[in-house]
Amino acid sequence: MVKNTAYEKVKAARDQGKILTTDLVHQLVDGFFELHGDRLDADDHAVIAGIGYLKNQPVTVVGISKGNDTESNIDRHFGSATPFGYRKALRVMHQAEKFNRPVLAIINTPGAFPDVESEYHGQGSAVAQSILEGLQLKVPYISIIIGEGGSGGALALASGDEVYMFEDSIYSVLSPEGYASIMWKDSKKVPQAAEELGLTPQSLLKEEIIDGILPEVKDESDVANLREFLSSRFSELKKITVTDLLAKRQLRYEKF
Repeated sequence: MVKNTAYEKVKAARDQGKILTTDLVHQLVDGFFELHGDRLDADDHAVIAGIGYLKNQPVTVVGISKGNDTESNIDRHFGSATPFGYRKALRVMHQAEKFNRPVLAIINTPGAFPDVESEYHGQGSAVAQSILEGLQLKVPYISIIIGEGGSGGALALASGDEVYMFEDSIYSVLSPEGYASIMWKDSKKVPQAAEELGLTPQSLLKEEIIDGILPEVKDESDVANLREFLSSRFSELKKITVTDLLAKRQLRYEKF
């Protein structure tokens, strides 16, 4: 079905049939070895992080994932990362820099987990550090939003050299429900809020917020095509000197 409105795109981005970040990682990356914990407090199951091979090229992967049932969604806070998760991702990204491995970030989150414990453990600081240090990583860094890309919780892992979105995905500073509540205090205006937020891949590509729109992954051939595309983009980015890579990344985000 063609999604003609922004709100239809919102519903498609949240569809339970969409591939999970965890499943995509295991299908996309050969020999994926998951790493756990932030080496400070705890391990956040909403964040997957590890190493593997992308077409025989060593790569570090970080991502935020929802669950596929009630139990796993509760375990992963419905795809909302805690400070422990962002610090885990940063730990693995620093490791990637040390061993000169490119970083692939795969994102599907409504936003950072907003509970009191996360605030007590420095949620704002963890998100800010992820953005700040991501902008300074001395290795190629590609981010893909495959479903929801909510606010700073998504931006924390979407500060790469190139950012892409799946066809049925959204990326915004606020959910349309939150926008409708703040602006009009009327839940019936959520579809209008979605339009005004400009959260669709098409709108964001036009504004040069993202670098491209990728097909949905539904079968093995889609995975193979995505693997080929990412391998090609990483190969191109690796040809750029570290100085130029960082300079181009800084310029990319200064536009915003």
